[in-house]
Amino acid sequence: MIYFDNSATTKIAPAVLQTYQQVSEKIWGNPSSLHDFGEQAHQLLQQARAQIFDQLHLHAGQVYFTSGGTEGDNWIIKGTALAKASFGRHIITTQVEHAAVLESMHRLEQFGFEVTYLPVDKTGRIRPADLQAALRSDTILVSIMAVNNEMGAVQPLLSVAKILQQYPKVHFHVDAVQALGKQLDQVVFNDRLDFATFSGHKFHAPRGVGFIYARNGRTLVPLLDGGGQEMGQRSGTENLPAIAALSKAVRLLKTNEAAKVTQQQAIRTCIYRHLQTFSKVVLISGLSDEFAPHILCFAIRGVKGETVVHALEEQGIYLSTTSACSSKKGLPSTTLAAMHLDPDVINGAVRISLSDQNELEEAHQFNRVFDGLYQRFAALS
Repeated sequence: MIYFDNSATTKIAPAVLQTYQQVSEKIWGNPSSLHDFGEQAHQLLQQARAQIFDQLHLHAGQVYFTSGGTEGDNWIIKGTALAKASFGRHIITTQVEHAAVLESMHRLEQFGFEVTYLPVDKTGRIRPADLQAALRSDTILVSIMAVNNEMGAVQPLLSVAKILQQYPKVHFHVDAVQALGKQLDQVVFNDRLDFATFSGHKFHAPRGVGFIYARNGRTLVPLLDGGGQEMGQRSGTENLPAIAALSKAVRLLKTNEAAKVTQQQAIRTCIYRHLQTFSKVVLISGLSDEFAPHILCFAIRGVKGETVVHALEEQGIYLSTTSACSSKKGLPSTTLAAMHLDPDVINGAVRISLSDQNELEEAHQFNRVFDGLYQRFAALS
């Protein structure tokens, strides 16, 4: 089996699974309990928090644990809106965000907030000048993803950060779910960042656990009220085995990160160069630094994306039609539509997404299989 759907979810790493199992078996106390067993759990919780903070070289802020990227995006966007509504009700995002961001924005619009959706160019990136023009005196939040989950465009966050230096009261949120472990920390953790969202199952941690980064001094209203866990910011008994496993996954991810990214770039380039040789293949992602190293989106004109997915599945190769969240719903890609691509390209788009567990030989095997499938598709059309 060749698994090329890592932007949807990754396989949990053996060492991470081992940590999860050990904590489940040995430290099952509630971190909020007063007895020694609860204190052991609390100490492990804080240790995991500190390890993530150190591994990512964070400063002037805090790590809060969540259930994943969707909760993190909802919390930061809606929590900012609740905290700053008296100062303004205008928010800026882009047309190519993940559904967790876009649907949160749509929900806020129902409550009287105004949202500006920045357009993108043919590479899927915003123009910083458009952001500058959209900022107003009542703007309270700018939310822009680091890496597009469908076609891998890396947004110009450093240019965004430079513009927002002039607007110190505006919250700046980055959905970094697809960026961790891809040598993009310098872009994500810029000097102007206020909040960032991360999801464990995108980097070999368990599903159902993630974290946000929040800069000190930025007010964020909790969405979950109750027992006051996570320093009063996110109530609910912490999923300690998953959090400990998450911390282990971050450490493994950051070990030899450059070599892992180079390997993913080599796999992507091998497939990209091969696909370039076919007249009906449209390459939507690129190989430049404007694209993340692990995502390659392409289409075969005249062939539906789901047809390509199932044809490759029959050969033991697993990828997806752009976003996994919308693929089963049969919805067209909002990202590719925002890029003004032809409808046949949008309907035919598929995504290869890699992790550090993929190998170059898998690219060669994909290319061999694709040759036969392309001939079959060409004959049908």
